[in-house]
Amino acid sequence: MKKTLIFAITMICISASADIQLPKLFSDNMILQQETENTIWGWAAPGETIKVKAGWGASAATKADTDGRWKLLLKTPSHRTGSSLTFIGNNTIEIKNVAIGEVWLCAGQSNMGWGLKQTYSADEESSVNLPDYRIFSSAREHWHKPIEKARDRLTQWKTCNPESAADTSAVSYWFGKKLHQELGLPVGIIVQAYAGTPIEGWMPWDVQKNNPRSIFRKAEYDETSERQIKKMGLTKEKAIALFDKQLAAYNKKIDAGETMKNKNRKLSPPIITRPAQLGNQYIANIFNAMIYPIRPYGIRGMIWYQGERNSKNVPQAYDYRGQLTLLINYYRKSWHELSGGNVSDSFPFQFTQLPSWNPPQTEPVEGLQAPWAVNRESMRLVDNEVPNTGMAVAIDTGDPVLLHPRNKKPIGLRHAYLALKQTYGKDFVACGPRLKKQTIKGNSIILEFDSVGSGLMAAKPQPLNSFAIAAEDKKWQWADAEIVGSTIVVSSPNVSNPVAVRYAWAMNPSQRNLLYNKEGIPASPFRTDTRDLFNPDDEIVTVNKPKKERKYIPKDWKRPAMTQ
Repeated sequence: MKKTLIFAITMICISASADIQLPKLFSDNMILQQETENTIWGWAAPGETIKVKAGWGASAATKADTDGRWKLLLKTPSHRTGSSLTFIGNNTIEIKNVAIGEVWLCAGQSNMGWGLKQTYSADEESSVNLPDYRIFSSAREHWHKPIEKARDRLTQWKTCNPESAADTSAVSYWFGKKLHQELGLPVGIIVQAYAGTPIEGWMPWDVQKNNPRSIFRKAEYDETSERQIKKMGLTKEKAIALFDKQLAAYNKKIDAGETMKNKNRKLSPPIITRPAQLGNQYIANIFNAMIYPIRPYGIRGMIWYQGERNSKNVPQAYDYRGQLTLLINYYRKSWHELSGGNVSDSFPFQFTQLPSWNPPQTEPVEGLQAPWAVNRESMRLVDNEVPNTGMAVAIDTGDPVLLHPRNKKPIGLRHAYLALKQTYGKDFVACGPRLKKQTIKGNSIILEFDSVGSGLMAAKPQPLNSFAIAAEDKKWQWADAEIVGSTIVVSSPNVSNPVAVRYAWAMNPSQRNLLYNKEGIPASPFRTDTRDLFNPDDEIVTVNKPKKERKYIPKDWKRPAMTQ
C-alpha cells in the first residue's frame, strides 16, 4: 500500500510538471506590443510540443528543451482588443481579453512605485474606467542569482478602474493614461519598482565590473556581509533556509485562497535582508528577480525613476552618469538579443530627474551639501550623450521634508510628452527649455535655448531669481536674468568679467522663480562651467534627512499650468 501511494504521488508530480506553465505576464487582460513578433515563453515537460494560437489568426509552435524551457515568436497585427491566446500541449490554457497596442516598462525605486492613492491627484481618478488601459505591477523581490519565474503569485494584468488605478505607481499611471488617450489605442504599463535600491542592484555584475563606483560598492557590501556572518552568525545558508520556510508558508496561504497580509497589504513573497550579499542593496540582486524574469517581453520603451539611493554624497552622484549609461546600453542590448531582434536595440529610454528635497535654496550655488544637484547634472549629460533618451524635469515637484513627495502627476505627464513627441511623432513640446550655448558679451552672459515651445517665461510674474554667475575666482553671485526672445541675458553688478552661469543648483530650488516654456514645462538645472564638482581629498558630506515634525502636513505648491 505504501509503495502504491508513493507511485501515485510520483505520477501526479510527473503529470503536473508536464503541464504547460506560463509567467504571470501571460494572463487574462494582458497586452502585447503591436506590429512585431512578440516573444512568448514558459515551461513544460522536456521535449513536449507547445502550440500557440492567437485570436487574430497567428500561430506558432515549438518544443520544450531538455530542461523544460520553451520560447517562440508570435506575430501581432495593428492594435485591437477582445482577442485571445490558446496554449496547447499536454494541457490547454486559454487567455482571454487580450489587447494589442503599446507596452512600456516602468522601473525604479520607491518614487517610481509610489501609489496613486497616496498623491494629491488621487481624487481625480475615483471613477476612472479605461478597459483598454492595462496595468501589471509586481511585488518587490530580489535574489542572489537570476530566477526565471517570479515568486509573486498574485500579480496579474488588470484593466484600469478605480481600484487598480489607486494601487498603481502614480508616475507610471499618468504616463500611460496620457499615452492611451492621445494615441487612441490600447496601452499597457509593466511596473517593476523596489524601494530604496541602488542602480548597482538593477544590472548584472559583469556589466558593471569595470565601473569604479560599482567596484567600491561591492567591496563595501562584501565586507559588511563578512562582518555580519562573523559577529552575528548570519550565514547565507541560514538565511536561505529561513527564506525557504517563509516561502513555503506564503505558498500555503496562496493555495488556501488567502490574498491579504492585513487590511491594507496584499500577501507578498518573503525577502532576505541579511547578510548583505543576499540583501536588496547588493550588486545585481534586484535585476535577478525584477528584470531577469520579464525579459524579453515585447516593449516599445521604458521609463526609469531612480537615483535618490545613489545621491547620498557628491562623488556618488557624480558617478551616476557612467552607471546610468551602462544600464541603458545593457537593457537595450539584452532585450534586443533575447527578443530575436524584435525589441529595438535603441528603444526609447526616459528617466526622471530628481525632484526638490530638503530646505529651500538660499545660496546662489550649493556645494558638497547638494548631491542631488550633481545627480541632476549627471542625468542631463546622459540625456545629451545617449541617443533616443529623454529626461523628465521634476525640480518644481518634491517636498522640503518628505523623500516621497505627493505631486507625481506633472512627472508622469512630462514623460508622456516626451514619448508622444519623440517616439510617436505627435505635435507636442517634449520638454522644457534646453540650454544650447552661452556667449560672453562684456559684463553679461547670453544663454541660448531650444525647446522653447511658445516662448520662455518665468514661473511667477517677477524677475527670474534662480541664476548664479561667477568670474574666474569661482565666487558665485546671485544674478539678474532677463528673458529676451529665446535667450536669457544674465549679469551681476558684483561680477565684471563673468565666465560661467549655474541655474537652480541646489537640493531644493523649487521656491525660486524658475524658468519655463509657455507649455508649462521647467528648464533643467544646468551649469556652463567645467570645474571639478569635488576634490577627492574633500571630506565626504552626506545629505541630511530633514526632521519631520509630528504635525507636519505636506502641501503642494503652485506651478505654471501644463497646457498640452
